[in-house]
Formats: sequence, C-alpha cells, structure tokens
Amino acid sequence: MSVRFAVSSVKEDEDGITNEPASASSPSEASGPLSPVSPPPRIEIVEYGREPHTYQKGNGPSKHNEASPFIDLEKDDPETNLALYEDEIHRRPVVSTILQGLVSYNPVQPGEKEHQQGEGKQVPRKNQLGTLIGVYLPCLQNILGVLLFVRLSWIVGMAGVLESFIIVFMCCCTTMLTAISMSAIATNGIVPAGGSYFMISRSLGPEFGGAVGILFYLGTTFASAMYILGAVEIMLTYIAPQMVLFGTITGPEGQSNLFNNMRVYGTALLVIMGGIVFVGVKFVNKFATVALACVILSILAIFIGFFVTAGLPPSQPKICVIGDILVNPPDNDCSFMGPNNTVNDLWKAYCGEETNATCDPYYEDNHPQRIPGIPGLGRNNEFVKNGLNSYMLAGDAAPRRVGNPERYEIVADISTTFTVLLGIFFPSVTGIMAGSNRSGDLKDAQYSIPRGTIGAIATTTTIYLTSVLMYGGTADGRLLRDKYGDSMGKGMLAAQVCWPNEWVVLIGSFLSTVGAGLQSLTGAPRLLQAIAKDNVIPLLGIFSRQSKRGEPTFAFFLTLVISEVGIIIASLDAVAPIITMFFLMCYLFVNVASALQTLLKSPNWRPRFKFYHWTLSILGAGLCVALMFISSWYYALAAMVLAGGIYKYIEYRGAEKEWGDGIRGLALSAARYSLLRLEDAPPHTKNWRPQILVLCKLEDDLVPKHKQLLTFASQLKAGKGLTMVSAVVEGEYVDNYGTWQAAKQSLKRVMEEEKVKGFCEVMVTTDVIQGLCHMIQTAGLGGLNHNTVVLGWPHGWRQATSPQAWRVFIETVRNVSAGHQALLVPKGIQLFPDNNEKYTGTIDVWWIVHDGGMLMLLPFLLKQHKVWKNCRMRIFTVAQLEDNSIQMKKDLEHFLYHLRIEADVQVVEMMTSDISAYTYERTLMMEQRNQMLKQMHLSKRESRKEIQSLTDMHRSKVPSTTISESTISEEDEEEVQKVVDIHHRARDSKGEESSPDDVLLEGATPTNEEEAEPKRKKKTLPPKGDFGNLLDIKPDERNVRRMHTAVKLNEVIVQKSHGAKLVLINLPGPPKMKAGDENYMEFLEVLTEGLERVLMVRGGGREVITIYS
Repeated sequence: MSVRFAVSSVKEDEDGITNEPASASSPSEASGPLSPVSPPPRIEIVEYGREPHTYQKGNGPSKHNEASPFIDLEKDDPETNLALYEDEIHRRPVVSTILQGLVSYNPVQPGEKEHQQGEGKQVPRKNQLGTLIGVYLPCLQNILGVLLFVRLSWIVGMAGVLESFIIVFMCCCTTMLTAISMSAIATNGIVPAGGSYFMISRSLGPEFGGAVGILFYLGTTFASAMYILGAVEIMLTYIAPQMVLFGTITGPEGQSNLFNNMRVYGTALLVIMGGIVFVGVKFVNKFATVALACVILSILAIFIGFFVTAGLPPSQPKICVIGDILVNPPDNDCSFMGPNNTVNDLWKAYCGEETNATCDPYYEDNHPQRIPGIPGLGRNNEFVKNGLNSYMLAGDAAPRRVGNPERYEIVADISTTFTVLLGIFFPSVTGIMAGSNRSGDLKDAQYSIPRGTIGAIATTTTIYLTSVLMYGGTADGRLLRDKYGDSMGKGMLAAQVCWPNEWVVLIGSFLSTVGAGLQSLTGAPRLLQAIAKDNVIPLLGIFSRQSKRGEPTFAFFLTLVISEVGIIIASLDAVAPIITMFFLMCYLFVNVASALQTLLKSPNWRPRFKFYHWTLSILGAGLCVALMFISSWYYALAAMVLAGGIYKYIEYRGAEKEWGDGIRGLALSAARYSLLRLEDAPPHTKNWRPQILVLCKLEDDLVPKHKQLLTFASQLKAGKGLTMVSAVVEGEYVDNYGTWQAAKQSLKRVMEEEKVKGFCEVMVTTDVIQGLCHMIQTAGLGGLNHNTVVLGWPHGWRQATSPQAWRVFIETVRNVSAGHQALLVPKGIQLFPDNNEKYTGTIDVWWIVHDGGMLMLLPFLLKQHKVWKNCRMRIFTVAQLEDNSIQMKKDLEHFLYHLRIEADVQVVEMMTSDISAYTYERTLMMEQRNQMLKQMHLSKRESRKEIQSLTDMHRSKVPSTTISESTISEEDEEEVQKVVDIHHRARDSKGEESSPDDVLLEGATPTNEEEAEPKRKKKTLPPKGDFGNLLDIKPDERNVRRMHTAVKLNEVIVQKSHGAKLVLINLPGPPKMKAGDENYMEFLEVLTEGLERVLMVRGGGREVITIYS
C-alpha cells in the first residue's frame, strides 16, 4: 500500500527551498498533509523495499535516483550535506518537507470549502475562530433550548425543588463528564472536519463509529423536529392563539386538536426552514447570531424578573384555586356564588342548579379563591411548599385526586414520574458537541474545544440549577404544574416572571427555537455526508454526493423526511425521550473511547488536556447507561438494538478501515490475555475440537490447486474454532517477496470465496519439505495453535517425473505424527461437495484401530453443517478370528450411547485366508517398478544409459553413442512403465518368466533393421544386476502381508460402502525406514481403490472424545 505525503507549494530561491508559503488563494492550501495536492513539488513514498516513485522538486523530476548511485559533486546540490542518506531521500521525504506540510494543514467542514469557493470567496489559509466565538457561544446556544422556557417550570412543579435539582444535576454531570472525555480525545491530535463523529469513529473503529454516528445523526435530526414543535407550541399557545385551525386546544378534549395543529404548522415551518437552509448556509450562520442574542436577553430578563418579584408587591397573574385544585372558570369568575347569592358556573359544576343543593364535600371544605400565582421570591414560604414532589397521573387535577374537566379543573395531560421527567429534560443539556463540530473553523481546536465546551456547560449548569431554585421559591406550586398556562389565560410562566415585559421572552424564545432548528437542519446532513464519505456503510453511499455549491443535497432531503416523522408524532414530551436515547448513546461511547484509550495505554494516546482520569470516563459512561434505563428502559433497549444492528451490518458488509482505533487495541489486549490463559494447560478432552492447519499447494498462478480443501475445512469447523491456511513457495525470500505478498492475497481471496474464517500464511523456502515442517511446528501463537493438519493426497504420484511428490507427502505425514497432531488426508477431494450442496445418504466410518475417538468425532462435526446434516452415520469395525463379533457390536452400541452419538453399527468379520495370486502379483509389480525407478536415479549417467537401452529396445532403434546431458524426461519414465506392463502381460499369457527378448517380441513388431542386426540388439540388453535382475525379484514377505491386508480391506469397504457419500478410515502410519516410502504410497492406493470420497484419519495420540459430562 503506497503512502503519499502531499505538500503545499513553496517558493525556491537561489539558496534552496524557503519556508515562505505560496499565495493563500491557491486551493491546495486548504488541503491537509495527507490530502492529494497538485505538484510541484510532490513526494510519493511507496512501500519500503519497492522501486521509488519520482522525487519531484521544482518543475521537473530529479535526475538522481537508484539507477545512478554516484553524486555529481560539481553540481550545487543543497542536499550534498545529506549524502549519506541520498538513497533514502528519494524514497522518503526530508524533515523540512514534512514540517511544511503539517504547518499548511487546514481541516474544513465537509462541503464548506467548496461552498465558499462557489460564492466567489477566497478560502482562508487558516481559520481564525477563537474559543469564545467558535466554541463557547455555539455550545451555549445549542444547550439553552426550548425546554428551558416551556418545560422547566412544569418539571419543578411536578418533581419539586429537591428532585428537580437532582434531575438537572444528574444530566449536567453526565454532560460535564462527557465533555472532559471529549476534551481528552480532542486534544490527542488534530481533529479534522467531522467533529464528534470523527473523534468517536477514529477512537472506537468503523463499526462502533458508524453505529454511533448514525445515532448521533438521528438525534440531531429529531432535535430539529423538537425545536420546530417547540416553536409551534410557543406560537399557538402563547403568541397567537387565534391561529388555531382545529377548534380549542385546551383541556384533554383539545389534545387531538393541538396535535393536529402541531402537525400542520410544524410541516409548514419545516418546509420554510428547509428552504432557507437549502438556499444558503450563509443566512443560517447570520441568523444564529440573532438567535443567540435572543437567548441571552431572554434569560437575563427572566433572572431580573425573579429578583424584581422579591422587591415588588404581588401582582398579575391571579389564579383561581379550590384547595389544591387549579380551575379556570368561565368569565374569570372565581367566587363561591354569583352576585346576590345567585348560582354561578362554579356552583353549578360542584353543587348543581339549586342554591340549596348539596355540594361536593371537597368544594364545601375548600372554597374557591383567587390568589397571586407569583407571590415573589422568598414570600409565602413557597420554597418549602414546593420542596417535595407532586407527581400526578394523567387526568388528575391534584396529586392523588382525579380531576373533572367539566368542572373547569385543569388536569394533567400525561402521567409524571421521576424517570419520565428525566427523559423529557435531558435534551435541554445536549448540544455540548456544537463546538467540536466546528473543529475545522477553529484557530486552535485543541485549545478551544476543552475550554469553550466545559465553560459553556458550567454556565448552563449554573443557569439551570439556579432556575430550579428560583422557580421553586417564586411561583405557587399549583401554577408551576399548569403546563400550558391555562389558569393564566394561556400564559407562559417564564414570560410572566420576566422583566420588563413578557414579549421579551415570548419573541426571544420563539426566535431562539427557530435558530436552533436551523442549526440542526444544517448540521445533520453534513454529519450524514461525513459518514457516507467514510464508506463504512455502503448502503449510504448515495448520500455522499453534493451539489455544485458543496451542499449535501441527498442527505439534506433525507433529513427533512426524518424530521417530518418527528413532527407527525406532534408531542414535544414524546419526541424528547427519543432524542435523549440517541444522545446518551453517543455520550456513552465518547466516555468509553476515552477510558479505553487510557486503560490500554496506547502509545498514540498523549492528550494535551490533563484534567481527566479514566475513572471519570467510566463514571460518565455509567451515568449514561443509568439515565437511559431510568428514563425509558424500552427506548434504551431499542436504541441499543439499533446500534447493534448497525454494528453488525458494518461488520458484515461495511468497508474495512484501519484507523488505529481503540477497539483494535482492546482486541489485542484481550487476545494477549486469552493466549496467556491458553498457555497454562492444554484443553480438556470435553473442550477439544480440531484446530485446523490446511496445507495447500499453489499453482503457477498462486491459486490453491484444490479449493475444496478449504471448503471441507469450513464444513468441518462450521465457523467455530481456529482455521489456518498455509502454503509454501519455493525459492529465496529476498528474491520472492512480491510473490509472497501475491500468494498471501490469493489465499485470503480464496478463503473469502469459500467462507473460511481464519488466518493465512505463506512461507518462502528453498526446501519444500523443510518449509512444511516449519509451518507444522511454528504455525499459531502460544496456546492458540493447531492440533489437526489437513493434507491433500498427491494425485498422479505414479506418473510424476521424480519421487519429490510422494516424498513431500510422506515426510509431512512423519512430521505431523512426530508432533502428536491429528492428520486428515482427503482423497478424491475434487469430488467433495461445495457449501451450497446438500447430501443425503450415509457417512461410513471404518474403525480399524483406536485413534483417540477422531473417527467418531469428525462425522458428528461434519453433520453440524448443512451440507452433511441429512446424512446418516454408519460405523464399521473389523473382527478378527478370535473376536466375538456379536459382543463387539453390543459393546460398540453401548459405547456410542454414552457418547450421545447416533449411528448404525456393523461388525465385519475378516477370516484368515491364504494370500491370493493377485496379491502376490501386485506386490511383485510394485517392487519391480520401485526397483526400476531406483536404478533410474542411482546416478544421472547410469540412469540415462539404462533408460536409453530400454527405450531403444522397445522402439526398435539403434542406440545412440552419444547420450544427452539432460535429465530423465517424463516420456522416458512412461516408456519404462510400458516395458514393465508389457513384461507382465507377456508373462501372464505364457505362464512363465519371459526374457527381455520375449518382451520385445510380444510387445512390439521388429523392423527390418532389427532383424538384420540381432547381435547389435543383444549388446544393448541391460546387464545382469541392473534392469535384467527385475525378472528375478521375489516380493518381500512383509510387503506381501501388507498388500494382502490392503486388498482384503478394500474389497470389504467397496462392498459395504460403495454408495456412501463419505468414507472415513484409519490412515496407517508411515514406515519407520525411508526405504519403504514408495511401497507405503502403493498400499494406500490399494486400500482406497474404487471409492469416490475418502477421508484418511490419523489421531494425534490423545483422547478427543469422552463419555463424561
């Protein structure tokens, strides 16, 4: 993978390269040090060890490179003082070049540079926003939202001062701890455009980063819906009630009308605001200043009003109460009876039409009276009265008293508890990442983000906590519980408190809410575009597109659609908990990222912000989880399921990214811990499963010769345990590094195609046998190593030009056995099924010798895969003459019962029989062929002479006096095989041994030249003791017995299992002496003849299956 450093243009004078930057109007100056820039100059560094790209300085490429290693001393080269590193300079940049690139680095928000260039503005080389304008004020504006004006007083009335204080304090502590964690991440290097998403994704990896990024995007989008609903509520309830379209919106009967009005006006306002954002971000940025000013003025007016009420006598508003019940009588008549003891509306509601009627007991005990709703700060002991909670159920007029709207009682529209109010309030403290989202515009993000964010949180926390105390000590509790101000004629309590006039707060809260909504509609599409450009979620690729002005058009329209979903919900109290979950999930992962980086002690974790500790991050994460489940456990579970689904989708379909994230470090630490645990002791028999090392042979194009080996391994593992795929490339590592890389990539690609989950490794070695031996010894790490080797059968070993093919196989078998590892040798691997096939039939196990239970366990594991799931298992065992076959069957069935393995059992009796002529003849043919090949390879010269004599006899040609110096060809060996075959056919037909002359007469037609010169031919016969002694060979008795066993077993296996889908049989051990290697191969061929799919199994010398639980 090439590594490129792109550097801004610099001027060059006579003395060399200076540090003076080029014109600020150059578009390349806005690029970062890792961004592609147009040359000159350009430095491209490829992977170490590769041919270097051109090193370009000035307007032309450098003439000096590795092809010309000598320095032109006569030339005035500014780098002559670095002559020792001249070769490195052409591969890697000098320090000054890197520093120039870092200095010119300028992160900008996605689309911002294109937007500014589209408006004809000059893109500044560096952004100049400081802490106050760039971080503090934006955070202040986003945190102080609509809920401060329309819900905080109601929360105080319901929860009381004490619990309200706890709610606000918990929420603010969560955001403060998150801000501390975020400050540590933000100061751990440059934060490019993307802000919070960039920090989370680069700290936790693409899977978590993408999941949290989507949740953050959804939270920001739903926040825009909340702001719009808040603006509509302020407009319809407090500013212009006459604009209501669907009848009255007061009382429970008006709830549906209120929601319909919210939907209509909310959609209209969304269209207007969307049009403003679509036309230009410039207006949004300017309006943000106006909205911020409105927020600050409104809060100042409210706090001044709190203190003004303490010094002035109580005035408006006056509220009508009956005991603890707040009523809103018609014509504002709050008397017990009308003038002249006439019946008024309240009397009719509680007593009836008659003046002497019996009234409701509560009405008789608590006569209606009009009292000041805002007595003033510190008066009437309101702080103590409002100290405890007064939670109500939906429809209650007072705590634990069901209300009756027909009696003009103001009833609760929703049931309230501590958890409900917590979920509603938490969105009031979100917005702490507004400063980090502007990281591309900051002069010094590492300096400004921590100070601005923490300062804004401290300010808003003070405002919220003070407001709780002020509301609790200023207003009557019954008025505080009046959510929509029905008792004040649709008045906002914050506006009634403020000084000098209520319109300061009404207009200010409306404009600030609209401004916050515009900010959300502006930021959310850019966040989605940043996620789409990272390509971690392929499904979102379309949203990375942008218009000519740099606006994320597709992402913007999706944002409008999702925001409309929130508006259709229509209830501010229902939308707020959804936003709470999304933001809490985001804050949770910010804290986790900080704690993870700290605990892992990553070398790159060097934050400048020193006022943090991992315990604070853990505490912040715990608070986030607690608040999620306290406020709404089902919303919390839904958010986690959504995040988990996105995580798994990215893991399965997303693009692979390597961002140096903490999750990689966590995986490394967990792997290290697990490896150390595995190192302590070998796994218990109950936990044993085949950890497979697949040894592949590569073709000339570096593709595995038999991909079915990997398919079989995946079927055997069923996605569990360890799978390693290895191959050996013959040659010198220094000269074959590129081949090594290509072979490894080829193995990875085939593993992905065959859906094999595991690791691959390639070894370059001059000796294939030794290379395989090293792989068998060293594959794996610590306790995570293989215990089973899968080795392909060397097809065509008989026709091979050299014994290397079967020698590699046998030596590998020896090495595996020496390591006490299990060995699986599939024969007929090209006939094994693919993963998309399904077999029905039988899997036959021929249990000849005990191997630790491998033959029992392997079919069971195969049957876990869908390919072999429908196959039945049959177990055959062989009984000798002295064995009781009936008892053997009963014992084997009993053994399988305790192993919990279902299989049909059959005992095959193999009686002692004489060795057949066929067995003797086949052994003789084997030894004759082996002897002939040995003679061929005694020495090059002697072998060439003998091959020449035999082939000349068979071809009826005069032998050449000059022998070629080439090695034995494949055609020569084929001729030898033909001679041996002709000899045996001739002997079979005559019933006696034949001489070479007989072979010639029987197998070929002599030419006239042969008849004319019989003596010359006689001289070409091999001398006695060379090929001539082949006719006198007598088979070795041990080989005859082994061949007899192979032939008899093969006959029985073919008879019983010719229709089986797979046959498993014990693999005989290799000969101790290498002199019998070629005979071993022949025995295995005879043993498995006539079978399509065979798996030869050799255990590793330990028990792998047990009857115990």
